[in-house]
Amino acid sequence: MLQVSNRLSVARREFRIVVGDEIALTPPMGWNSWNCWARAIDAEKLLKTARAMAERLKGHGWTFVNVDDSWQGNRDGPDRAIQGNEKFPDMQKLIEEVHALGLKFGLYSTPWVTSYAGFCGGSADTADGVWKRPKNREETLAGRRHGTVYFDESDAKQWAEWGVDYLKYDWFPNDLPSAQRMADALRRQRRDIVYSISNASPFELASELAGVANAWRTGTDMGDFWASDPVLQAKGCSSVLDVWRKEERWNKYSRPGHWPDPDMLVVGRVGWGPVLHPSRLTPDEQYTHISLWCLWSAPLLIGCPIDDIDDFTFNLLSNDEVLAVNQDPLGQRATIVSDDGNLRVLAKKLEDGTLAVGLFNLSESAQRVKVQFSRLGIAGSQKARDLWRQKDLGDFRDEFAADVPPHGVVLVKLSLAGANITTEQ
Repeated sequence: MLQVSNRLSVARREFRIVVGDEIALTPPMGWNSWNCWARAIDAEKLLKTARAMAERLKGHGWTFVNVDDSWQGNRDGPDRAIQGNEKFPDMQKLIEEVHALGLKFGLYSTPWVTSYAGFCGGSADTADGVWKRPKNREETLAGRRHGTVYFDESDAKQWAEWGVDYLKYDWFPNDLPSAQRMADALRRQRRDIVYSISNASPFELASELAGVANAWRTGTDMGDFWASDPVLQAKGCSSVLDVWRKEERWNKYSRPGHWPDPDMLVVGRVGWGPVLHPSRLTPDEQYTHISLWCLWSAPLLIGCPIDDIDDFTFNLLSNDEVLAVNQDPLGQRATIVSDDGNLRVLAKKLEDGTLAVGLFNLSESAQRVKVQFSRLGIAGSQKARDLWRQKDLGDFRDEFAADVPPHGVVLVKLSLAGANITTEQ
């Protein structure tokens, strides 16, 4: 047991070491380059982000710094593995610098010949893996296919030698042989590498993919809009509400080490680079967004530049009591316990026996949202703590109710009144 104290309070936390084959026993927390920089990412931007994360967010549990598509150069060396391109001239040094900050490093690949962004993929049509950068969009589209020769083993070996900690493996439709082949290659390395599959995993393969990957995308890319945005929808992006409608069905496949992934966070400045804009989600919609991902035990991957993060976004990403819901070791996903049209209540059982409960209002006006304790499977007087405001609300009997703003949430932790439950800090 670890304990820290000051003149205001005492915080205790169990220190646990788990040894075994499973990794990612809680959902990964980190940053991914795509939602802010897309193809404009380079080593300098990534290091700038890593330094800011180490300074401001590492203490809150954020550890992964992941470069998405566009780092890849050509294949080289005795194993013909993908090397960094001109934007990433020394991957080994870059990864060492990230590790020196106490962070972990992730990268991107695909089993296709050419990635979505037009860079070298994990397969080719020749044994030497020779690849030519596409000259136009037509050639890029033509390369989004499986080659006849796969380089899973060579690439996984190179990543392990560099010190990679996370792989986003991206193609569509996800097929089990490709997913399994890379999983086997990663497991043969003498390094733990979190394996995340993207994108829009087919639900009919849910059981199989849940056994192969540490995380898998449950839908298409999510845009920074609540319900409707013709431009982003034309590009295939989902809204927050679109994600919510489809996410519940993945619950039974979620467990420690294996996490359904509804996509990266769209808070802060986003825009798929290099021109960025503040998230078009309202503040209340952003509270809902983060609350849902935490209740769902979803991977948390920041998609905005961290070095110039605004105060509101920083507060969203540094609330330890909210993040503790996401990182709870029990790893259960919240379920809907009440659905009255636009008023919904989700509840998640936590390892210490308490409940995290989200009261959501999807309507266009403020509403009173309540939940009967009998619907939650609890009885007796319950102490409620508002997790976003980090404030005790008092004791409640039989039900809890709160006024919730439009598109907003009240996220509380319920514990038996009088029980000795220590709030994690």
